Amino acid sequence: MKKILLPALFAIATIGATFAASAPKVATVAAPAPAYKLQPQLSTLGWEGKAVTHGHNGTMQFSDGELLVKGNSIVGGTVTVNMKTMVATDIKDAESQGKFVGHMSSDDFFGVEKFPTSTFKIVSVTPIKGAAANADNATIAGDLTIKGVTQRISFPAKAGVKDGVAAATGKVTIDRTKFGLKYGSKSFFDSIGDKAIYDTFDLTFNVIAKKA
Repeated sequence: MKKILLPALFAIATIGATFAASAPKVATVAAPAPAYKLQPQLSTLGWEGKAVTHGHNGTMQFSDGELLVKGNSIVGGTVTVNMKTMVATDIKDAESQGKFVGHMSSDDFFGVEKFPTSTFKIVSVTPIKGAAANADNATIAGDLTIKGVTQRISFPAKAGVKDGVAAATGKVTIDRTKFGLKYGSKSFFDSIGDKAIYDTFDLTFNVIAKKA
């Protein structure tokens, strides 16, 4: 019996070892970066646009979003802006405010009835080497979608994570014509003279997100 059993056990062990050696190894999947929930009530978004003879500035509100975090760095995320929250803070007269926001909300500009939100999705965050403590310390690149059109943009910002709070602060200049907003642009309408509205507008942001 032993003469039969021992060779059989040896054969099984040999087959098992051969199978284990030839079986494909299971790749180790890296843990996803934790998502910090955007805090709309703590975050701010300012805008400023200019024309040849005048300019306006105001605010809009973030409605939702998250920042992806690794260690003390922001590595990704998406934020959403409610385009129906636009306010021109420099216009104090209620009637003038209504007319201005109404025009900005129309199809001449942002078409908010059809496109009530704009989004920005981060695709990379690159540290700026040697950045001073209070200066922009990262270059953020991502896909900005306005009025259904998506364009890749990049800009410097001060970004980081501390005590369960992720924050990104900075300023970015947007060329509205790349998103189909051509109304009043001298780049497309040569004869409008001093009624021209500049192609670019500025966004100043302070995004705050907290660990869930």
